[in-house]
Amino acid sequence: MAGLRQWARELKRQTLVVYFVARDPRTPWPLRLLALGIAAYALSPIDLIPDVIPLLGYLDDLVIVPLGLLLVLRRVPAEVLDDARQRAAAAATRPVSRAMAAIIVVVWIASLTALGAWLWRSMPA
Repeated sequence: MAGLRQWARELKRQTLVVYFVARDPRTPWPLRLLALGIAAYALSPIDLIPDVIPLLGYLDDLVIVPLGLLLVLRRVPAEVLDDARQRAAAAATRPVSRAMAAIIVVVWIASLTALGAWLWRSMPA
């Protein structure tokens, strides 16, 4: 059980690293967009596959997110990665922001609403 907790802490730390990589202007734009998307998805309370679905619900948490993090971390320049790791270590000691969690939920709801409206309008009558 301690190993699982350590893995979860490391996943959270790597997510913060990827978030800081996405915000660094030295990161190439395509990689910044990918990093931002992965960090937003990993930190978001909304999942692509709901956790209530047996086995498949945890697929994104156990496979998709770590693979996305690994992809970004292998492609980022070394100096950007070092700076992002230092910033993530400093940020990990700060308290959790509930306001940011609310903002992420609002962004996901707005995105899904816009996607739904677009799909609704594009359907033949």
